[in-house]
Amino acid sequence: MKLPRSYYNLLSYIGTAIAGISFFMMLYLFAVAFIFERSSSYLGLFIYIILPVFLIIGLLLIPIGMLFELKRRKKKGKDYLKKAWPIIDLNVSKYRNAIIIFCIVSLFFLFLTGLGSYEAFHYTESVEFCGTLCHEVMEPEHIAYQNSSHSRVACVDCHVGSGADWYMRSKLSGLRQVHAVLTDNFSRPIETPITDLRPARETCEECHWPQKFYERQLRYSKHYLTDSLNTEWNISLQMKIGPTHSSLGLSEGIHWHINPDVKIEYIAKRDNRKKIPWVKYTNLATGEVTIYQDTIKPLKQKKLESSEPRNMDCIDCHNRPSHHYLTPQEFVDYAIASGEIPEDLPFIKKIAMDLFIDPYESKDTLFIAVESYIRDFYKNHNSIDQELYIDKIDQAILGINKGASKNIFPEMGVSWDKYPDHIGHKTYNGCFRCHSDNHISETGQTISKDCNLCHTIVKQGKAGEESKAFVDETLEFIHPVDIKGEWKNGLCVECHRYLYL
Repeated sequence: MKLPRSYYNLLSYIGTAIAGISFFMMLYLFAVAFIFERSSSYLGLFIYIILPVFLIIGLLLIPIGMLFELKRRKKKGKDYLKKAWPIIDLNVSKYRNAIIIFCIVSLFFLFLTGLGSYEAFHYTESVEFCGTLCHEVMEPEHIAYQNSSHSRVACVDCHVGSGADWYMRSKLSGLRQVHAVLTDNFSRPIETPITDLRPARETCEECHWPQKFYERQLRYSKHYLTDSLNTEWNISLQMKIGPTHSSLGLSEGIHWHINPDVKIEYIAKRDNRKKIPWVKYTNLATGEVTIYQDTIKPLKQKKLESSEPRNMDCIDCHNRPSHHYLTPQEFVDYAIASGEIPEDLPFIKKIAMDLFIDPYESKDTLFIAVESYIRDFYKNHNSIDQELYIDKIDQAILGINKGASKNIFPEMGVSWDKYPDHIGHKTYNGCFRCHSDNHISETGQTISKDCNLCHTIVKQGKAGEESKAFVDETLEFIHPVDIKGEWKNGLCVECHRYLYL
């Protein structure tokens, strides 16, 4: 087939080869993904992003090579190139062939471009793309997300949401992040994008309807002590997430904070919102305004004047709704309760707690340390017959390593203590950031830390020996380990943040 003489040059040949190879590679990889039903972040990356770029580059090189060839021939004084514009005569086969090829390729290319753009858009919006493409960086968050209650909610539903402005903002931020990954210039662990997240009303409330929260709910928890028997300690709480009856709306309960007739504002000492020394309450129905300040560590006047108060919303408490890292106490208790770690293996809870005091350099180091420490403990403990528990020891090692692998990522500097969860008050300050008895108004009103504001205890104690109360009554908290009532004088975090019970 004859083509214009300007096509016959090295650069156009190279462009044709690049475009042809890219096109057939796209078809091949697409066939592999379709026929064998294999999908991975890298396969999608090549099909919808990398190879199309090379296809476009190859197609662009063809006319660029032709232009260079025209200029080269013109400099040599070729007669047919002395005119400013070429004459296209469809009666001449080479011109007719070139136009037919150009039209067919252009239509086909436009079709592929539209299809590829559509698929590339959806691919970049997929969980696979967000969670697995940058494996080292996103591995901790992706695994935590997979084990969360929102694991069937796509990443973009919360991190991007609807609207072109947020989409462009997220993609521009993504370009910066890609550059950081390519240059290995990112923090370990990565920082939580607190100030860059969409408002909760535009994300959380797309599914959760604040005005339709359920009434109070019961929560059952199992804990295991660090004695030789791994004594099971149960506690059941009636969580006052809402009122005693749904007809009362948000008049009381934990979710009173987002009552539409109430406005809660605060100023935190730092962007991480771990310490909140200034709180403003506004009753929108009556106009009543009350300002509470931390009397122990008050906010400096300069900081107060330069800061803009933030309106409290869902994320201020539910700050890790999809990327929650369990503490060692939590994932070990869970594994014992589920049977992944044998409950009747002596001292296993204590051993597990000892293993997670110091950080590790890598997961391999962690796994080796877990196995070595557990085997050495039972080997050197004279009162325990290691042979009697050999199978349970192997099971315990697997169970502890499984829990650790989901919550501790040494290579990224990620573990349970790097990302505080503001729900509750046991391991992190959470509720006690405001409810500390230290936030007092000018009139003497206090933001109370009374436990019964948010929950009441209806059952607690050793398994089979629990104390019980009616659901409309409450039991006084009993600490599983006798610490002489010291828990009343401080905050839970003062012990549970650093020590393991």
